[in-house]
Amino acid sequence: MSEELGITVKKDKDFSEWYTQVIQKAELGDLRYNVKGFIVFQPWSVLSMEKMYKYMEKVLQKKGHKPYWYPTLIPEKNFKMESEHIEGFTPEVFWVTSHGNNEPLEEKLALRPTSETAFYQMFALWIRSYNDLPFKTYQRAQVFRYETKATRPFLRSREFHWIETHCAHATKEDAMKQVYEDMETTKEVLHDIYGLPFIFFERPSWDKFPGAERTFAADVLNPDGKVIQQPSTHLLKQSFPKAFNVKYKDKDGIDKYTWITCYGPAISRIFASVVIVHGDDKGLRFPWKIAPIEIVITIIKPNKKLIKEANKIKEKLEKENYSVEIDSSEKNPGEKFYFWEMKGVPIRIEFGEKELQEKNLVIFRRDISKKEKIEQNNLIKTIKEISSTYDKNLIEQAEKLFNNAIVTANDKKSIKTAINSGKIVKCEFCSVEDDGKECAEWIEKEVQAYVRGTKLDETEKPEGNCPICGKKATKIVYIARSY
Repeated sequence: MSEELGITVKKDKDFSEWYTQVIQKAELGDLRYNVKGFIVFQPWSVLSMEKMYKYMEKVLQKKGHKPYWYPTLIPEKNFKMESEHIEGFTPEVFWVTSHGNNEPLEEKLALRPTSETAFYQMFALWIRSYNDLPFKTYQRAQVFRYETKATRPFLRSREFHWIETHCAHATKEDAMKQVYEDMETTKEVLHDIYGLPFIFFERPSWDKFPGAERTFAADVLNPDGKVIQQPSTHLLKQSFPKAFNVKYKDKDGIDKYTWITCYGPAISRIFASVVIVHGDDKGLRFPWKIAPIEIVITIIKPNKKLIKEANKIKEKLEKENYSVEIDSSEKNPGEKFYFWEMKGVPIRIEFGEKELQEKNLVIFRRDISKKEKIEQNNLIKTIKEISSTYDKNLIEQAEKLFNNAIVTANDKKSIKTAINSGKIVKCEFCSVEDDGKECAEWIEKEVQAYVRGTKLDETEKPEGNCPICGKKATKIVYIARSY
């Protein structure tokens, strides 16, 4: 079989081309839609992302978030009510300015780049008393941002699919509890279900969400040494509830402003990390829980009898709630195997005349790329055993790569060397407030990397000086290149 049908480059040698080929050949997204920066999501990505949404929404609802559907359009006046927010997002906004035969609208409307200014307008109408708090909401939606940088499918697009939560609280302490809960949710879903190792950083003052008092974000590593920001959670400044008049009456009947938090897991962007982190030189490797299908039965030299028996196996598996597909195409066996390995299906069952006669099956596992022969009557037992360890294997493999990518650097030269070799740098740093911005700008200019922030780890305490300016270090920060 021609290797042109599979992935033709090594992931660690040419990551960019590897990623492009996986998107195209595994049929995840089609870039030929004729609006720049927008892609058509194809069934193989949609089926996986639907499962990703299911797990994320299940956890959010379990923790008290209620689902809402908000309009896609936001009036311009809403944005203007919080100055930092509009300043931060205006360059990325798609504006709707006319209707019908190019008739101008009375007011410009934004295609939502994010929905703070839509949610909080309604919060002011719904929240009355301390009994209404915490008020925990979320929506599953698409958002639109005019990215000026080069777009990459799923990684950086002008339309992406996400969940955003917005919660109002009585006190700042309660709001911070929500921020920590958001980080725990990220661990429960992003790590434990999607299988993605990450570090949650508190962003420095110059890299906070527009209008946030504190911003925390999860960074996932790419094999090319760049990190991808995944879910972020924010304690918003009081300027938001004050601008939108989001108040409540406390137990003494006194009006007080709420404290608001927001959290944004971008499912389509997280999907990119699933592809990137778990994929190998053969293509995709989906975690069991979010695979588009879990099992494919490939029939060797199909005929009516084999197809009939394969369908019996399929029915047996489906009774156990496994998702199964049969490949009864006329392609040669090697071509079929190559195709389904590229598509990242966790288990392939090989079934032909020999297996039929011997009442055996050949099972191939995508997580460890190994085959084993089993008796047909042991099929369900074998699948249960594999499914119970499958995601653990992927997580362990991913964590090993992630942890090995973090190195400590103590001077400018070692920072440059480590970043250029695709590492995340841990180092002491003068400050993550505005007075440290000059050192961060040196890193950005000279190393083409960024201060990602500080870990929420009280055991990480600086003892020396900042390697950039030489001043006494106050924090330990992590530096990396990013998308």
